[in-house]
Amino acid sequence: MAERAIEFGLFVNPSAESYRDSIEIVRAAEQGGIDLIGIQDHPYQHRFLDTWLLMADLLARTERLRFFPDVANLPLRMPTLMAKQAASLDWMSGGRFELGLGAGAFWEGIEAMGGRALSPGESVDALEEAIPILRACWSGERTVDFDGEHYRVKGFHPGPPPPHPIEIWIGAYRPRMLRLTGRLADGWLPSQGYMPPEQVAEARRAIDEAAAKAGRDPSEIRGLYNVGGIEGDADAWAETLTRWAEELSVTTFILPAEDPAQVEWLAGEVIAALKR
Repeated sequence: MAERAIEFGLFVNPSAESYRDSIEIVRAAEQGGIDLIGIQDHPYQHRFLDTWLLMADLLARTERLRFFPDVANLPLRMPTLMAKQAASLDWMSGGRFELGLGAGAFWEGIEAMGGRALSPGESVDALEEAIPILRACWSGERTVDFDGEHYRVKGFHPGPPPPHPIEIWIGAYRPRMLRLTGRLADGWLPSQGYMPPEQVAEARRAIDEAAAKAGRDPSEIRGLYNVGGIEGDADAWAETLTRWAEELSVTTFILPAEDPAQVEWLAGEVIAALKR
């Protein structure tokens, strides 16, 4: 597989109070050449807008940026409906949607909304069932059927497929989730706050081993990284990100974005320094 060019995204806050700021941040990202916008998906968080409606709104305001949930809350969003929403957003935006996906966390909040609290093993089982359902819904087949422990689909007509192959990026940290990522996902999406750089390389090896055992080319699995922040000036940021790209097999960095001025600095100074 050809070497991937490094891409850059921004992590946008879905807080209702930050809505107008988010619009300006996204506008600056569109103008500054940023590639992606990721938005966390915590429906039980009382300060947040709904992530999927926010992505739809921001996609409608842009022409080039791609969007993804960072990561989608599977326990509160059944895979058939998520597939329909993803395909719809991709269709309406001209192929600018990708799917970050997680097994779930914050189970107290999930239960408060009527979802089921799953054990760690059950949540991974459910994710493993959801991925083939999502792909079947996007395949163009007229009818989707699936009979699993957590999800059962019988005679579902998913509708128009997405105009481009939507990638599934998994937020994985523990060994079983890493192996699942290697077998089934298009990308791996950890966060620096949960997995510091010194742990990423070892985890990536587990993904690559699982991919190879499944007969996949490990290089086909995109490496993404939610970055919490780096100390220093633009050159220090560029040096660190370049090193991480080489050492950690990361080709997509999702960077913090607090205001348009920071976006302009990232685009005009950090990313410019990386491309020099």
